[in-house]
Amino acid sequence: MPVYALLFIVLAAAFVAYLSYGRARTRFAGDGEKPHSRPIYHALNAAIWTGIPSFIFLLLWLLFNDNIVSWIVVSQVPGVESLDASARSLLRSEIGQVASGRTFTDPTPDVIAAAERLHSLRYISGALLAVVVAALSVFGAFIAMRMIARRTRARHKVENAATWFMLFASAVAILTTVGIIASLVYEAVAFFSKVPFTEFFFGTRWEPQIPLRADQVAGQGAFGMVPVLFGTMAISFLAMVVAVPVGIMSAIYLTEYAGSRFRSIVKPLLEILAGIPTVVYGFFAVLTVAPLIRALGLNLGIPSAPNSALAAGGVMGIMLIPFISSISDDALAAVPRAMRDGSYALGATKGETIRKVLLPAALPGIVGGILLALSRAIGETMIVVMAAGLIAKMTINPFESVTTVTVQIVTLLIGDTEFDNPKTLAAFALGLLLFVITLGLNLIALNVVRRYREKY
Repeated sequence: MPVYALLFIVLAAAFVAYLSYGRARTRFAGDGEKPHSRPIYHALNAAIWTGIPSFIFLLLWLLFNDNIVSWIVVSQVPGVESLDASARSLLRSEIGQVASGRTFTDPTPDVIAAAERLHSLRYISGALLAVVVAALSVFGAFIAMRMIARRTRARHKVENAATWFMLFASAVAILTTVGIIASLVYEAVAFFSKVPFTEFFFGTRWEPQIPLRADQVAGQGAFGMVPVLFGTMAISFLAMVVAVPVGIMSAIYLTEYAGSRFRSIVKPLLEILAGIPTVVYGFFAVLTVAPLIRALGLNLGIPSAPNSALAAGGVMGIMLIPFISSISDDALAAVPRAMRDGSYALGATKGETIRKVLLPAALPGIVGGILLALSRAIGETMIVVMAAGLIAKMTINPFESVTTVTVQIVTLLIGDTEFDNPKTLAAFALGLLLFVITLGLNLIALNVVRRYREKY
């Protein structure tokens, strides 16, 4: 029903906009008096009045309808007063499964009756949704059609609506960020109430295997994040060693040396690398690059693992080349031509012009590309899962396997571990650590850009 309601809103808004446009053109064509707003603004205003109120109601219905209906149904089940919160949640889930026709066991008569009641209430709420959406759309269209007049400030109304929409989008982005930070901090505090703060930040052993039951045999668990962070930094460093020189040099060549025909062919081909899924890079790393690197290490007499940091970092560096190359290319191309000509007029060579004029002037854009690539490297998961391994080690040998923060987050959240278990909560502590690291990188980049902007 929500999909059909949304489709009805879109079609109704488009139809009313078409009618309003034709009515405005007909009404304004009578004499020579100039209207305040063009017919297109009256059409947009009519679409806003027709679609926005009903769309807001649809959003509110999607947010609260299921919870309200489920609460009504569960509250009418006999004996529900004696159940705790978790038991009520399980009962609500069972009733929903039975109402949807997905039953794995024989439900009790009370659950069957509640499922039938839930199905009936859902049908009634869907019908109510259809009626209210249609009524709001018709009422909004009626108001909008009556607004069509020469002195109606339709353009101002449309611009105000666009301003409010942008303000709403900004607020959603800010609140989403605040919500993510709050959830990370809340769960991280719960983790540090079970695991000492000093053990997490200064411990050198990461073994989050702890007993889930009193009769289970398992280790006591160790939550030292130093080897995990070391692996993240090692793989990111190897990736940047590959991506930064190749990306910047390819941007310099395409901007300053390559012909227009060669550039028009090579640059799109280079940017295709950015559209390849990371799982494809992971398969390439584990099936092709990792065996070659292991064979190379064994031939050189270096201990080598089937999965290695060098394989993951090298393939990740190939993946990051388009990010640095494309942004650096745009930054170099944006440098005014007068700066190049002035350098050549003073007798500088092309190489000197690139080193002493273009690169300093384009530094903010280049730093932005490097920062974007570094953030992508730190947050990459699939390549390191497939090519680097899951074992937390502190080793300077790039032929050995290591693990990263993102891999451990994925590993810790997989399985049937209770949510208040330290093993699960450790994922949120690692997520908060990753957020702080990324924020620090952004602050460092902003300081570097500000310093060089003052100079050039």
